[in-house]
Amino acid sequence: MGYVAVKGGTLAIEESIKRLKYERLKKGIVMDCQVIESGMRCLIDQVMSEGRLYSETLAAITIKQAEGSPEEAVFLLRAYRSTLPRKHYSRTVHSEDMRVERRISASFKEIPGGQILGAAYDYTHRLIDFELNEETDEDAINWLREFNLESKVVNSEETDLAKLPKVLDYLREEGLLPACSNNDSDPDDITKESVQFPTSRSTRLQILTGGQTGAVTSLGYAALRSFGAMHPNVGELRIGNLPIYVDNPFNDQNEDEDAYYVGEIKVTEVETLFPTTAQKENGQKVVEFGLGYGICYGQNETKAIAMSILDRCLELGKAEYPTHNEEFVLLHIDSVESTGFISHLKLPHYVTFQSELDSVRKSRKGKELTK
Repeated sequence: MGYVAVKGGTLAIEESIKRLKYERLKKGIVMDCQVIESGMRCLIDQVMSEGRLYSETLAAITIKQAEGSPEEAVFLLRAYRSTLPRKHYSRTVHSEDMRVERRISASFKEIPGGQILGAAYDYTHRLIDFELNEETDEDAINWLREFNLESKVVNSEETDLAKLPKVLDYLREEGLLPACSNNDSDPDDITKESVQFPTSRSTRLQILTGGQTGAVTSLGYAALRSFGAMHPNVGELRIGNLPIYVDNPFNDQNEDEDAYYVGEIKVTEVETLFPTTAQKENGQKVVEFGLGYGICYGQNETKAIAMSILDRCLELGKAEYPTHNEEFVLLHIDSVESTGFISHLKLPHYVTFQSELDSVRKSRKGKELTK
């Protein structure tokens, strides 16, 4: 369950809220939401993913209101999301239709369409750039002008970044990766129905993609290091924009040409490969690969990889490992649930503690009388 602030001394609470606003404004500088949206891309993507609502503008507002606290921003975004009407469901999105910005494979050096490094911190030196302290808007405009001129020269023979083939399709053609059967049944909706164990894979994936980034990463790391000692290979990681369509509400035929295009969302998608042994119909055991899948809003690579690891863990469901236990994983990675429960410990527990205190005193007094 989620916890929110309880009512107490009204005047004290009002003054506390004033002090909170003072802390945000005390240096006399107000951060523009557009500045947050343009300059805090990674934080925006994290908040959208954990908040389960794709809106860079709303994420920027919540980050400003929360003074940069991801957990508070996610709480605000989730609360707002719960008030929104759900008027339409989008059509099924196929990641093959992604307009790719970044696409790499750690398993294959040569992939169809080539490795596309895109924007990533992986190749930087991770040294503090102190010149950023003096950076101005004019510097940014000048740099962008030079970059755009350079890009026109470099990209004179562009690769078509739409509909790039999936790397793992070639493993399926060789029979090294089982083909995925189509499942046209409606997925579970965790925003409308409470989670029931055992869960479906659609439920698990929804919870994982909305899970707290640090928690998902930590449990994914635990699965690699200790609990099962899994070591996957990233078959393909791709980041790009997916088109979203909704059916024409005035046409029951749901024809493709009659669908409405409502925009694009940027996502990170990861498919990881796990060596496994499969038994064929003739009893022969062969080595093939199992698949782990992760997808998140925005550019959120570490979380998507960790999500794919946990997806595989929960599919295997080995009882001896906590990272393979769906109740352990799924009930403890949600940002609002976990931070809310921890934070509620700050709220008044006078009655319960006094009861415990009385029990301790009586127990100690009883022991003294028997001495």
